[in-house]
Amino acid sequence: MAVAPLSQKEIEDRLAELPGWSLEGDRLARAYHLDSHFAAVALVVHIARIQDELDHHSDLTLGYNTVTLTVNTHSVGGAVTGKDFELAHRVEAIAPGHGAH
Repeated sequence: MAVAPLSQKEIEDRLAELPGWSLEGDRLARAYHLDSHFAAVALVVHIARIQDELDHHSDLTLGYNTVTLTVNTHSVGGAVTGKDFELAHRVEAIAPGHGAH
């Protein structure tokens, strides 16, 4: 199945379903603030597992108690695609205090 870049309208519509996520340049982005450094490290490990399952990887930045993700799809020239939103939804589902809506 070919992956195609999303239009600006499609991106905006999909972002409306993901509170906390935003478009920064040509990437989806989200920062998670956790209770401790250990919790932040644990979240990174869980995100890495999801990324391997999807075979789609974001840039992750680990701070003391913060995890920041930015993602786009390199295979279509660094545009935002449905793959990026799939990853974002999967991460939201496991993020402490964020996934249980």
